[in-house]
Amino acid sequence: MTGNTVVEAKNLVKRFGNLQAVNGISFQVQEGEAFGFLGPNGAGKTSTMRMIQCVSPKTSGELRVFGMDTEEHPREIKLRMGVVPQESNLDPDFTVREGLIQFARYFDIPRHEAAPRADELLAFMALEEKKNSTVEKLSGGMRRRLILARALINHPTLLILDEPTTGLDPQARHLIWEKMRGLVDEGNTILLTTHYMEEAARLCDRIVIMDTGKILVEGRPDELVKAHASEYMVEADTSPDVMQCLKRHQIAFDTYGDKVQIFTRDPKEVTRLLLDECSMDGEVTARPTTLEDVFLKLTGRTLRE
Repeated sequence: MTGNTVVEAKNLVKRFGNLQAVNGISFQVQEGEAFGFLGPNGAGKTSTMRMIQCVSPKTSGELRVFGMDTEEHPREIKLRMGVVPQESNLDPDFTVREGLIQFARYFDIPRHEAAPRADELLAFMALEEKKNSTVEKLSGGMRRRLILARALINHPTLLILDEPTTGLDPQARHLIWEKMRGLVDEGNTILLTTHYMEEAARLCDRIVIMDTGKILVEGRPDELVKAHASEYMVEADTSPDVMQCLKRHQIAFDTYGDKVQIFTRDPKEVTRLLLDECSMDGEVTARPTTLEDVFLKLTGRTLRE
């Protein structure tokens, strides 16, 4: 990271009528880092990203991208930005290669520059063999890679990705992760929303976890795991006797379905206690805690629509 601030928000608010989707959040994104927005549905992630993209005006607060106010300089900001939307919006009327060339016209890139740039991006995203195919003939993974290639046609210094790998198979997901990490290593800045905690942990230098329009925590994924969860998680089949035993030994636990979950720094001791003193008959497992454990701890397990 060079230390230059690419995105800066101060007390940023977004309202839709009586609904306050974004509730006075503040954050900074530095040049050359991957920054992730995590949160359940309705947390305010997409509303925040749309304001950064200059497609949704803020209600109040400050929001600057490349040092420019998003409402005063939207055109200048958009020229330096690439966007990968959550939904596929590829033009079905063009071949893969021609679609990239035509999209370059939005940035006033002449055809003689756009054509070799399209070829370069198709090679970068392993789509060379599909350059003369129509969009309908591409798999879901190929379409996501093509959308990412399209977002790079203007050589953006800020790339915004909204759920970039949703619905993809593991091979396609890992390929996109590799390409995105490579872009960051080259000095690009990435803003990312995702429901895949592994994706956030792998790609993001820093993340925020949002809920009800507010930022709950901010930091490096590994640091957040250490700060908000013990090193290990022990899981066991739950029963009234087991819960009474844990309470008797003053061991904090959560229940989820038919499981009891215990954050601990000493999984061997907790496992021994469950088996020997709590008379556990079922299975007991221990594993390192993850970003997903922190996410569920902070935002809860209730389904959001």
